[in-house]
Amino acid sequence: MKHKPRFWASSALIVYMVALGVHATVRAPAAQHIDASNTKLVAWGERLYGERCAACHGARLEGQPGWQHIGADGRLPAPPHDERGHTWHHSDRYLIRVTTHGLIPGKDRPSDYRSGMPAFREALSDEEIVAVLSFIKSTWSYEYRAWQERAGESEHE
Repeated sequence: MKHKPRFWASSALIVYMVALGVHATVRAPAAQHIDASNTKLVAWGERLYGERCAACHGARLEGQPGWQHIGADGRLPAPPHDERGHTWHHSDRYLIRVTTHGLIPGKDRPSDYRSGMPAFREALSDEEIVAVLSFIKSTWSYEYRAWQERAGESEHE
């Protein structure tokens, strides 16, 4: 009977460690998965998009005029995030990385590429970035979302 307190303490520690592991597992994907079906996340993302992204990408996700042609400043204008653009061609991980760190010449684009896309890692939290991207993704049709999900499964970084 002397070992009962040690048994209960060990058991409690194991339960605590398992719970901590489950919490970390459940929580970790939130910053890596864009969830267009989460209405609260999408509403929050829509507000943040209006505050942080609409000035360049358009209030209706329409992008800047001439977005496919290099401007006088040597940069491409901001692309649309609706289905006319190419955002839905990329995986959640890629979209989160580009929004967080900006476009990186030599990794995301040719080494001489100049982008007007800023890194938002200092301006938005990981959760805010996921919220904005969840809003954007929520505007795509089911077919585009399904295509994007399948493409993301096979995309390697």
